[in-house]
Amino acid sequence: MPVDRRQMLLGTAAALAAPVSAFGLDAAQFGVRPGAPDDQSLALQRAIDQAARTRAPLVLAPGIYRAGGIRLAAGTQLVGVRGATRLTLTHGASLLSCEGGDSVTLSGLTLEGGGQQLPQNRGLVHLTATKGLRISDCTVVDAGGNGIALERCDGAVTANIVSGAGDNALFCIDCNALAISGNVIRGSGNGGIRVWQSVKRHDGSIVADNTIEDTFARSGGTGENGNAVNVFRAADVIVRNNIIRRAAFSAIRGNAASAIQILGNNCAELKETAMYAEFDFEGAIVADNVIDTAENGIAITNFNNGGRLATVHGNLLRNVGIRRPDNPPEGAGVGIGVEAETAVTGNVIENAPNIGIRAGWGPYLRNVTVVGNVVRNAGYGIAVSVVSGAGDTTVASNVIEGAKLGAIVGMEWTKAVTGDLAREGASRYPQLAVVNNQAR
Repeated sequence: MPVDRRQMLLGTAAALAAPVSAFGLDAAQFGVRPGAPDDQSLALQRAIDQAARTRAPLVLAPGIYRAGGIRLAAGTQLVGVRGATRLTLTHGASLLSCEGGDSVTLSGLTLEGGGQQLPQNRGLVHLTATKGLRISDCTVVDAGGNGIALERCDGAVTANIVSGAGDNALFCIDCNALAISGNVIRGSGNGGIRVWQSVKRHDGSIVADNTIEDTFARSGGTGENGNAVNVFRAADVIVRNNIIRRAAFSAIRGNAASAIQILGNNCAELKETAMYAEFDFEGAIVADNVIDTAENGIAITNFNNGGRLATVHGNLLRNVGIRRPDNPPEGAGVGIGVEAETAVTGNVIENAPNIGIRAGWGPYLRNVTVVGNVVRNAGYGIAVSVVSGAGDTTVASNVIEGAKLGAIVGMEWTKAVTGDLAREGASRYPQLAVVNNQAR
């Protein structure tokens, strides 16, 4: 229904005259009606705009509001009753969007996409160039694209539930220092949380204390989809203390993500390598994680593409092996694999049918230490590349039990070319030191 100038002026006057309670302005004062069968977009848009002018919270009472294409002005604070205030998408590229604002807050809302297809990379909630955003205690359901999409934003996304997103639950690109914490994410079509930059640069986001379950890879691919947490080109990101279950590919995948820290996560039932630092990165810390049941455990890889410089310590890994029996990959069943400028210390690995710890791949090996680890029930306990061009490696003070094919073995790619170096020593390989290991 069109709104004439007189109505708009009367509405503005009403907003200025409306009393502000301790909770904010009541959206009903602006003609927004919960449970109305008709589309509430015009009334809701008017209420948001007028409340934002005074930077007062706009409170939506319990009930269902049918709307679409709502634009959030700078200073918008849209507040509902958690679990009772429901906004349902009727039309538009997004349910709620903002471009070029600040101090936008969404709290206590249930936002329903109904599976309606959104444009590519679009979110049911889509914020662009928004500073100081706060999205908290909201539930985002059945988005036909991304649940929440953030471009060039900063702020916090905390204590939300995002379920059934057709693409990603939370897609963040070119953002800065986001705090993404305490969210519950389930049933995402292609990814749980993506923290991306369009070029390699500082990001500084923290992804912490989230629960992420049942991440699919409906768009296919060989690793770009199907990850619970994916950090791409974004430097200085911390991924810590998340609980991750059932992902089509990895729990946490850092791709060209320098200075990434992957700390204290608890992960299980993963159909590919659980944790990656791969491709054109410098600096990764992978520490104190628990991984149970994955195709492979931890990979610090792609030295041939500039991937180097890491520590891998204090992790507990068990039960790695083939997780895709219909299409088993070559090389499944490796606990930890590393390549360049990496220290592997104090890890415990149990049940790795291929290799407990692999140092190097062909000539891609340089300055690696494997010290003070426990490997139990493996094919090869520790496998070290000894091809021409492989660099310096120290394997020391490890405890290896039940390595069926050898405790410490020199490899040329996938072929064992030595006896058990834990017993024979490695004097014929001047670049390799094998000392003080216990094997039985």
